[in-house]
Amino acid sequence: MSCLFSCCASLTCGLCSSVASGISRSSARLAYCGLFGISLVTSWILREFGAPLMEKMSWIKTEEQPEEWFQMQAVLRVSLGNFLFFAIFALIMIGVKDQNDRRDAWHHGGWMAKMVIWILLVVLMFFLPNVVFSIYGVLSIFGAGLFLLVQVILLLDFTHSWNDSWVEKDERKWYIALLVVSIGCYLAAFAIPGLLFIWFNPSGHDCGLNVFFLVMTMILAFVFAVIALHPAVNGSLLPASVISVYCAYVCYTGLSSEPRDYVCNGLHTKSKAVSVGTLVLGMLTTVLSVIYSALRAGSSTTFLSPPSSPRAGGSKPLLEAEDLEDGKNKKTEGEGQPVSYSYTFFHLIFALASMYSAMLLSGWTSLNESSDLIDVGWTSVWVRIGTEWVTAALYIWSLIAPLLLPDREFF
Repeated sequence: MSCLFSCCASLTCGLCSSVASGISRSSARLAYCGLFGISLVTSWILREFGAPLMEKMSWIKTEEQPEEWFQMQAVLRVSLGNFLFFAIFALIMIGVKDQNDRRDAWHHGGWMAKMVIWILLVVLMFFLPNVVFSIYGVLSIFGAGLFLLVQVILLLDFTHSWNDSWVEKDERKWYIALLVVSIGCYLAAFAIPGLLFIWFNPSGHDCGLNVFFLVMTMILAFVFAVIALHPAVNGSLLPASVISVYCAYVCYTGLSSEPRDYVCNGLHTKSKAVSVGTLVLGMLTTVLSVIYSALRAGSSTTFLSPPSSPRAGGSKPLLEAEDLEDGKNKKTEGEGQPVSYSYTFFHLIFALASMYSAMLLSGWTSLNESSDLIDVGWTSVWVRIGTEWVTAALYIWSLIAPLLLPDREFF
């Protein structure tokens, strides 16, 4: 294990010295994304190749365990180090409202020190007792669920903002665009379950559970449209159609996560394992998805902005918003410019994303599936389906809440 750490340290030090010097204030958020991506790649590498080395560590191998258990331990240990790194920064950044705060410089600078701290935290995790990671594995299930909930809230915010931005233009071409996109999304929302019926309801087998999932997805899409177009709600078809497509996609990911030997998983019954290329593609998709969600959450002002930051600033693209951080449009030389996003929630979302990625790579701490497979098993299925239903519930609530609670203001 010491040889592995020595190799990793020598490679990482060279990378740190070259990268840290090139990180400016405006690219800090992208740098955090890069660091998070490195943590996921590290987890994957140790998951695939670190088990034989971990078996030689007496404080980890206290009894005979299968190889999958050591792979899960590698993922959880890297994840906990990453979680602690971002959680500590989230605590430190509580209350930062303007750029005159000393902690603003800590958030944007000191990258060589940050990388060293991150490496030390990850390495330290491999010297902690197994009971720590048994507890962390349980907590990560709830943390991953919270991260998925944040994803759903961001999606709802995105769809409503998209609809409002096109309606505010008040031009015929934009109304036509709304109609075309809505119809296209709804066609896809019903076409996807139609294809899934072929793949996940093979003839000659009783696949009632899969049929229930698919029928429920189609019913939800219909219910979204009925509620959104109801005169009392006065909603729009665009958010309903986008949420419908998302629910259909989540249903697909849930069904595709069913065990490979399950007779109703017609998409994968002929393939018990996956190729290296498929694993790389799946891992890359996971990395991009998690990074985008964390970055989007940290930049959103719907529920993540500090009190001193204008809500309208959240609609700006990432790099445009960073112009504010560079000091442009300053009011006066001595007046502190408000921060453009909440540093605390930015790091908190990365911390939760660390838990979520650990669950994906460890099969939600399940040892029932092959170690060659990522995010496969009944736990993954129910997490995905549960996410779909929570998305539906939150979207319906966003439509009917103003009617049920007329005295409250909803954004």
